Amino acid sequence: MSILKFLKSKTFFKQIAFAIIGLVIFVFFLKFWLGVTTNHDQKIQVPDLHKLTITEAERTLKELNLDFIVIDSASYNPTYPKKSVIEQNPEEGDFVKEKRKIYLTLNPSKYRDITIPDLNGRTKRQAISELQAIGFIVGTDFTYVNDIGKDVVRGLRHKDKIINANDKLPKNSIIELVLGDGERN
Repeated sequence: MSILKFLKSKTFFKQIAFAIIGLVIFVFFLKFWLGVTTNHDQKIQVPDLHKLTITEAERTLKELNLDFIVIDSASYNPTYPKKSVIEQNPEEGDFVKEKRKIYLTLNPSKYRDITIPDLNGRTKRQAISELQAIGFIVGTDFTYVNDIGKDVVRGLRHKDKIINANDKLPKNSIIELVLGDGERN
């Protein structure tokens, strides 16, 4: 039997018809199965979790049959309560399906600690710019000690306590400079 005769035969057309019918049945079955297993018509609106504590957020999400994962805390934000939600993904108002994980970023309980650099012997201007660059606030109440170098850093203070190089303080702490007065002994 030649190929041309086979392509014109009833057997060939029956096989093509079976293949098309099988494909259509498979597509309809797949569409039905995916609709059932993926909860296609289900929508849950994500609530606003900002400024909620982790226990309040957990309670709210459990009521909606949603899960959550806490992501590493971001920078401290003083406008939010300590250990409260400052970011969420997906955002509030988005629609998700049940058991979806909501990723939460929490506000740390304080600013992160920063190591104090060794500023002894630097000028006042160098010390101020370096302290501000790493996140400290430099106070304007300078203390002057008897030293030959005028406006040369001879020490640092925080809340009237002497601090040394390599000590750690929270970011945004106020540091007062102890400077030389430029007079000889």
